Amino acid sequence: MKLRSLFTGLLLAATALVEAATQYGNNSERAACRQITKWQTLYNRWLGNTLRARKTGCTRDNIIYRQEWGSLLRTQRIEYTEAVECLAKKQPVSPKADVPGARNPYDDFVAQHIKSSPHVHFSGLFYPFHRYFVYLYETALRNECGYKGAQPYWDWTLAWQDPVNGTIFDGSPTSLGGNGKFIPNALPTKVTAFGIEVIVPHASGGGCVQSGPFRERTWTVNLGPATLNSSTKPGPMGLGYNPRCLKRDISTAYAANTRPIKVRYQLEHCGDAIWNVSDF
Repeated sequence: MKLRSLFTGLLLAATALVEAATQYGNNSERAACRQITKWQTLYNRWLGNTLRARKTGCTRDNIIYRQEWGSLLRTQRIEYTEAVECLAKKQPVSPKADVPGARNPYDDFVAQHIKSSPHVHFSGLFYPFHRYFVYLYETALRNECGYKGAQPYWDWTLAWQDPVNGTIFDGSPTSLGGNGKFIPNALPTKVTAFGIEVIVPHASGGGCVQSGPFRERTWTVNLGPATLNSSTKPGPMGLGYNPRCLKRDISTAYAANTRPIKVRYQLEHCGDAIWNVSDF
């Protein structure tokens, strides 16, 4: 039954990419979607064969399948956001001396990521750290708040043309909250981390999230902002108590960097790939 559910979910993921391809008038985007779908299908086949042979560890009987947000049922999306809200009502476990601003276990995870960021980005630790980090967060939702599902993921290629109205940010009760309130004449945001400085232009929001889960007056961001660079001593800032609303400024210009043709390029030219995707 578990394996059947797994394959059903994987089929939904591949189908979503095929459906996305039909939306694009650009032949290059459609071709990129088809190629990504082909790679996904090959991965699904490998995963199925691997699970059939396993008797211990991660097997077809105990695997937890993570689905793309838009492929979840509406009730499943609400169950996830309710579990996140539940976690934010628990007591933190971080020592006060280490993370004085933590008010709940959600903050514990934020703090750990802030503290670890200088060491786990732009290094070989990136993938193993974040895979384990997501696993621990998923486990906390399940063990602490009775969540029965898995941590969802976001397929950027499905809503790059209009992310504000995509399933994840449309502001409905089944989303992760909407865009921030539009702030006219807002200044660009300067992001400084790891010796890199990026200027992010003001886009379509900028203020507090106004609708859906995690909107203003229902969700509080307690930690940050943090400056992550080598000159910060003795460690990353942002661990003090700094309550405020969750803000968003969704940019279609930046979303265009996640269009299928861009994703295909990254997969074909990534020097760290464990196989040569061009062979497929």
